Amino acid sequence: MRLNPSCIRAILLAVENKTDFKTPFVYDKESPKSDYLAEFSHEEILYHIKQAHDAGFFDGITYYNAGNLIYIGDLSFKGHEFLANIRNDTFYNKVKDIGAELGVQSLKDLTQIALSAASLLIKSHFNLP
Repeated sequence: MRLNPSCIRAILLAVENKTDFKTPFVYDKESPKSDYLAEFSHEEILYHIKQAHDAGFFDGITYYNAGNLIYIGDLSFKGHEFLANIRNDTFYNKVKDIGAELGVQSLKDLTQIALSAASLLIKSHFNLP
C-alpha cells in the first residue's frame, strides 16, 4: 500500500481530538468512524496507524483482534510537533505540493519539509535573514 499523508494527518487529528491524560483514542472497525477518518477504508487506516506508530508519533499503542480494535494512548512529542506543522489546511497542501514537486513522500521527508517551511514562514514574518 502506498503511503497516504492525508490519512496520517487525519489519524493524528482524530487522536489529538479524543485523547487526554485519562482517555485513549479507540479505533474499532465495528464502530462508526470519526469524522476525520470517514473517507478512509479500514485497511488504509490500519496500515497508516502502523506507519505513524513506526514513525514515533504515538505514546502507547495496543492492537487487539488482528488490528480490528486499537487503543492509542496519546500523541508523542514528535506526533504533536508534526501535526502542529501540518494542521492548517493551506499550509498542509503546500507541504504536499512541495513533496510532490521534489518527488518525496516519506513521512521523514514530509516532516522535514513541514519543519523547513514553518521555519521559513517564521523568518519571513520577522524579516529575519
